[in-house]
Amino acid sequence: MKIVPRQIREFCLGIFDGPHATPKESIDGPVFLGIKNITCEGRLDFSEIRHVSEEDYPKWTRRVTPKSDDVVFTYEASLHRYAIIPEGFRGCLGRRVALIRPDPMLVDSRFLLYYFLSHEWKSVVEGTIISGATVDRISLEKFPELPIILPPLSLQCKIASIISAYDNLIENNCRRMTLLEEAARQIYQEWFVRLRFPGHEHTPIVAGVPKDWEIAPLEEALQLQRGFDLPVQSREDGIVPVYGSTGIIGFHNKAKVRGPGVITGRSGTLGEVHYINCDFWPLNTSLWVREFRRVTPTFAFFLLRNMDLRQFNGGASVPTLDRKSIHRIEILIPSSRFVSLFDDFALAIFDQIRCLTVWNEKLSNARDLLLPRLMNGEIALPTS
Repeated sequence: MKIVPRQIREFCLGIFDGPHATPKESIDGPVFLGIKNITCEGRLDFSEIRHVSEEDYPKWTRRVTPKSDDVVFTYEASLHRYAIIPEGFRGCLGRRVALIRPDPMLVDSRFLLYYFLSHEWKSVVEGTIISGATVDRISLEKFPELPIILPPLSLQCKIASIISAYDNLIENNCRRMTLLEEAARQIYQEWFVRLRFPGHEHTPIVAGVPKDWEIAPLEEALQLQRGFDLPVQSREDGIVPVYGSTGIIGFHNKAKVRGPGVITGRSGTLGEVHYINCDFWPLNTSLWVREFRRVTPTFAFFLLRNMDLRQFNGGASVPTLDRKSIHRIEILIPSSRFVSLFDDFALAIFDQIRCLTVWNEKLSNARDLLLPRLMNGEIALPTS
């Protein structure tokens, strides 16, 4: 069965973007759904939520109120992120986030999500990306005209059910990875924040800190450096992850930095810190640890996360971190012995996370290879 590509506008009830601004901070209220809440794997992540007040909520939903089965996506800065709005969600779209409202009589939202995560769709989008002075973006004016392969609704539902089995395995592995990282974080907090490290009861305190520990500027522990330019049109197919301020935003065939490494956002999105166990390319919207002077990569990862770098924003309009200012911040640097002990523990944790990540990549690749074969009939599906 040959399926003729159709434009997105033919099977959706509308495509809407969010407000081009950011609301006032609120301690509770509806969710302000931002880029950081949409993962590269096609899920919503509510571990860090920005809220909009009940008073301001009508203003921020003037264009559209997200509802279940809408497909949200990023169209600027961090591209290729899609997810489905779940039942019971109450919130509004954030900056650089838009949504598609599929016609339920024509399209299954799960199928649409899987298609958007496929390599075929990514190739379509890559040909339409507009490279700006600071960030790349997708034209929302042209987005409704993009072609998509859409089989009959009954077939979409069957395909979505099969593919969702892979998604469930990926989701379970992600939960395991979260628990593993949390275990390492708790050890970091216990040893280096609460100072209840092994043998702390018998460790002398000298000048207000444990013996052989020191309060010193961050730059004595590590050195941060701005990332490197790499426009989308200059990237070549490869397996080297390209990191922006929010995490992986693409891949390239060459690395700029040897792993393991640690990066954080420099411009745009602040506060996210990533541990990378392979060679990588940090973009100029990020800061990467050029030199680990008195700490290890695993320790640096939790150290920077614990600092909550968002509070050091120095940008007037676009959130920006000044690495020179960060370098001057005084921190507690443990003795080399305890840095090494923590590294042994954390490396074992991150090795398990790496194995689960590789497993998820294989599941994701299998899912993406299976999707076109299910659509074009190479794999027969039962009719009942």
